[in-house]
Amino acid sequence: MTDHPPLAEAVRSADCLFDQAALSAAIERLGIAITSDLHGEVPVFLTVMNGALIFAGALSLAVSTDLEFDYVHATRYRGGTRGHDLLWLKQPRLSLQGRTVLLVDDILDEGYTLKAIRDFCLDQGAKRVLIVVLCEKKHGRCVSDLSADYVGVEVPDRYVFGYGMDYYEQGRNLPAIYALRNDA
Repeated sequence: MTDHPPLAEAVRSADCLFDQAALSAAIERLGIAITSDLHGEVPVFLTVMNGALIFAGALSLAVSTDLEFDYVHATRYRGGTRGHDLLWLKQPRLSLQGRTVLLVDDILDEGYTLKAIRDFCLDQGAKRVLIVVLCEKKHGRCVSDLSADYVGVEVPDRYVFGYGMDYYEQGRNLPAIYALRNDA
């Protein structure tokens, strides 16, 4: 027995913030901006698993320059809706020394996970780390020295899921982004 409604019920009672068409348009816009800013450079395209998987796949197709792919797996949520201490499951295999890293994640919320991964990349000798997120939450709780270089869409300060982001480890494959209502 779970202590939360099933996914189908959560979707029915949630607000759809962005449908697939809106997300595709935002990703295309990001791809154009990133391509322009890289000036032909070949960055390490570093996907934060599992949440960024769907976004990263679509984004990589929208970036018109060569990319070298790797991923990291670090999490604070572990299947819930509230964060805990960072748990590293996989670090990148590619050398980051002297490289530009496109650090691709699903969401910038409070920023603890992204900050830890960004700092790790810099400690490994990355020349620069450009943070790309599908969603950014607007609130005053983000760690002070972190911001995204590229943001697809802004979401309210509510629990969001779909398009890579999970609802209790489900719903990552939903083609839209939903937000739980504050009373849920």
